Amino acid sequence: MRLIIAEKPSLARAIADALPGGVRREDGALHAGDSVVTWCLGHLLEQAPPDAYDPVYKQWRLDHLPILPSRWQLIPRPKARGQLATIRKLLKQAREVVHAGDPDREGQLLVQEVIEHLGWKGPVARLLISDLNRPAVQRALARLEDNARYQPLYRAAESRARADWLYGINLTRAWTLTGRQAGHDGVLSVGRVQTPVLGLVVRRDAEIRDFRPYPFYVLWADLAVANGQLRAWWQPAENHRLDDQGRLLERAPAEALAARLPGAEGRLTALETRQKRQAAPLPYSLSALQVDAARRFGLSAQAVLDICQRLYERHKLITYPRSDCRYLPEEHLAQAHATLSSACGQDETLREWFAGADFTLRSKAWDDRKVGAHHALAPTGKPAELERLERAEADVFRLIARNVLAQFYPPLIAREVKAEFTILDERFRASGQELLQPGWKPLFTTREEAPPLPAMREGEPCRVEACSVEDRETRPPEPFTDASLIKAMMNIARYVDDPEVKRTLREHDGLGTEATRAGIIETLIERGYLVRQNKTLRATRLGSGLIASLPEAASRPERTALWEQRLAGIAERNDDPAPFLTALIEDLRQLLGSADAGRLRQAMATAQGEAASVAKRRAASGKGRRGRSAPSRARRRPKRSA
Repeated sequence: MRLIIAEKPSLARAIADALPGGVRREDGALHAGDSVVTWCLGHLLEQAPPDAYDPVYKQWRLDHLPILPSRWQLIPRPKARGQLATIRKLLKQAREVVHAGDPDREGQLLVQEVIEHLGWKGPVARLLISDLNRPAVQRALARLEDNARYQPLYRAAESRARADWLYGINLTRAWTLTGRQAGHDGVLSVGRVQTPVLGLVVRRDAEIRDFRPYPFYVLWADLAVANGQLRAWWQPAENHRLDDQGRLLERAPAEALAARLPGAEGRLTALETRQKRQAAPLPYSLSALQVDAARRFGLSAQAVLDICQRLYERHKLITYPRSDCRYLPEEHLAQAHATLSSACGQDETLREWFAGADFTLRSKAWDDRKVGAHHALAPTGKPAELERLERAEADVFRLIARNVLAQFYPPLIAREVKAEFTILDERFRASGQELLQPGWKPLFTTREEAPPLPAMREGEPCRVEACSVEDRETRPPEPFTDASLIKAMMNIARYVDDPEVKRTLREHDGLGTEATRAGIIETLIERGYLVRQNKTLRATRLGSGLIASLPEAASRPERTALWEQRLAGIAERNDDPAPFLTALIEDLRQLLGSADAGRLRQAMATAQGEAASVAKRRAASGKGRRGRSAPSRARRRPKRSA
């Protein structure tokens, strides 16, 4: 008997349906011919608690820390014992075993740890499925691989699980016990990934809270040129009082120039024109999809993940969703026309996009060198009856299909123009863009482009028709949203100060994984560290106090992102996991040594005071101020005539 162990029941059903012969269910398994398909229910096993290693650890005490298992143990999850017993019985009858976990790090771990825990000593084949439709599953069954090839992926996942246990158990106990000494009654949870993510939000909130706006002034002039009119902006010289972004900090010079401008004549002294060619955005990874769906539809990262799981498992409309890849296998290109024709045929919008596609084109998205265990999200080819889906499911499916269809559209081609005028010995600049070929752009927006600058030639005269000085004010950074926090987790190098670390992280940056990022945000909310305010994510007093009480290294992304690099090295280059865990334990000892009740008490008091101060300011102003973006964005005051 061949035993196939799937990650979850939905995958087991898809595999059984693709096998020859009828399918019958019996005792937690599906029988099809000479094969039996059984399943896990997510993780059937979990890391043993500290008291499994020594009963003395049942009591939380600082002098027990750090707790460092010498021989790691796994125990069954409470609700998994029955299914684990089923798999044990089937293994005893099996002549061969097939590992059918999801094609990612966690999928490799959760099936393989069961096989090893139950003592199977024979060979194991690996079945990789990213599309649950029957033809795709049958193709995958015909291409079984040796599971030994995926041992590095398993070791990386195992190392991640042990690292999370060491970090979470020891630091959570240390800060909870220290919190009790400081008067805080409750668990203070510290995690290898969740705490740096919380740190990002806390620091952003502090930037917003501490931001002090200041005014600046801009002067524009409407210029008549030979072929029309345009608006240009004054570029004040350095002898004026400017901020570090070149913005004018006093109104008088702008007013003085504005008084002289009406009717003044000048010349176009510099003209730069260049043609820009832009390829379509790549197909989606999960995180990239979460960012776009949050911006376009206001969906949380967890909602997008849940929708994708339903589109994959229940509706079988998309390929495996928990992917960090934005490229597609080259073999899929030949079937793309048939796949997309079938997938898009029952929706008016998708039919229109499909009709405009040119399947003789080939984009850079088709690249086997950039496809790992899984590829970008894509339609499976099953006809999509979107009217039978929930609205959010249909919206997300259209996004996924659109980004694949866009690979068969020509590039966007535009002409960018930058013009500099000299008027009254002062410089004025204008810029514009002319769309020469829209290419893929209409699939992404229906917004009309701003009119291009009129045709001009260097040296031609201009005349000021109107002008005005505008009062503006700097604005604080935007609060994080699901979209911007996911994007920050994807591109964590932007939030790192150390130039050496920043350079290293650009190649393999990222906090968390595609499969865990949404869950990290939800966990922080459930534990009371973050709260959603409309679409924004803000730190609570508890979250801010926890970050302030921790050593900075524990709440910043550098260490965790570098750990993810080490895990990638184990998975991709077969690096030895031992140095990774040894370095982690050394870090852990240093962090434990910095737990301090006085610092934590002060941090909580400061956070409470800051929260009260913000509430008082909001009450005084009548409403909370809503930030827009980085300080370079500005709020306009009412115009004053020049």
